[in-house]
Amino acid sequence: MKKFIMAAATVAMIATAFTGCQKKSASAGADGKLKLEMYYYKQENQEGLKNIIKAFEKENPGVTIDMLIIPNDADSAMSARAAQGDLPDILQMQSYSRIKEYASKGFLLDLSSEEAMNRVLPSSLPAVSWNGKQYAVPMDYAGIGIIYNKDIFEKYNLNPPTTYRELEKVCRELKNNGVVPFAGLLKENWSMGHFITMIHTALLKEKNVDPEKFIDLMNSSKASYGDVDTAKLFSILDFYRTNLNSNAAEMGGGEQQQSFAKGESAMMVQGLWAYVDALKLNPSLNAGFIPFPVYNDAKLNTFYADVDSTFGVSSQSSKEKQAMAVKFVNWLTSAEGQKLWMSEYKLIPPFKGVDVSAFGGPYVDLMKSVEVKGSSPWAFSQYPTDVFEDACKNGAQQYMFQKKTSADVIKDIDAQWASSVNK
Repeated sequence: MKKFIMAAATVAMIATAFTGCQKKSASAGADGKLKLEMYYYKQENQEGLKNIIKAFEKENPGVTIDMLIIPNDADSAMSARAAQGDLPDILQMQSYSRIKEYASKGFLLDLSSEEAMNRVLPSSLPAVSWNGKQYAVPMDYAGIGIIYNKDIFEKYNLNPPTTYRELEKVCRELKNNGVVPFAGLLKENWSMGHFITMIHTALLKEKNVDPEKFIDLMNSSKASYGDVDTAKLFSILDFYRTNLNSNAAEMGGGEQQQSFAKGESAMMVQGLWAYVDALKLNPSLNAGFIPFPVYNDAKLNTFYADVDSTFGVSSQSSKEKQAMAVKFVNWLTSAEGQKLWMSEYKLIPPFKGVDVSAFGGPYVDLMKSVEVKGSSPWAFSQYPTDVFEDACKNGAQQYMFQKKTSADVIKDIDAQWASSVNK
């Protein structure tokens, strides 16, 4: 999954507006067509998603799908709409926790028996399951790691680092040659939320603790977020800070991609959604993709990769709209839908027999690495939602701004987690 933040005032206005909504009673618009609403949060390639919607509408001329984007921190808006029985008909959601939360509250249709689920890789089903049933279709498999500029690395005779020690050496060489090692992105808190949870999940390997087991322990108040080597965790955050653009605090996703696309910086810690946008800025960009190397044993360094976004159907919609929304998610997994998803939205669907060779470069790097070395799950998707949204994102960002100590970050995460599971 990845997630660009909307200004707080804008979210507040949207939430306020939604609070006044009433449950939709009319299924047809003024033109007589069945009108559906789709909520989505992945703003990286909006035009691609719009083209997919247009293709579905063309095949189903009696239907229109209105698109609503709330890029980040949309909980308040969606909660307000759910309280009014007015959730959008089609919901793009992050995997794991969001699915479990919405399914447990009865907001989603059970899609277990739909044809779409027969096309999904079995390993991706846990990301959309609750109580043994599937409540959404997983639509993209994504990895977070280091996207690097191959031409810059070749120019300075650098090899892509496979260990933390090698990464330190690469950064020194780049700085000695006037190149920023990592394109910054500190203005938006989600990026550091990904970063701290990526490193934390990797460090669980030292403790021989499975991420899912660790989350279970946290949920039962039998563990602390500080049970990993926190000195190493925060020293890696410190290292990252010292190798970013000097104005990283002012850089959002767009600025990060521009810095990388222009060759001002040699690497960016991101998912492939950011590579897609960087490629638009520089079509000749020659990039590769590697795991962020936490350890000095290359075998232990794997991609932080899992199912990111999913699509579900609201149980609050009319039966007519539910049927059409289900038709849409089934169509998305068809041969035609998959082709459009990959060509237009530039994401990898976790379906049987998917071929990513046409994507080239970083996409192939990701899948080859995962096939050989496996991956670490996106543990943050299994955290209680407010733990990741508030304590992890904000805590890591505030640490990078040197406004919170490492001890404060751990303390806040533990406290938020305890509060979440004891509500």
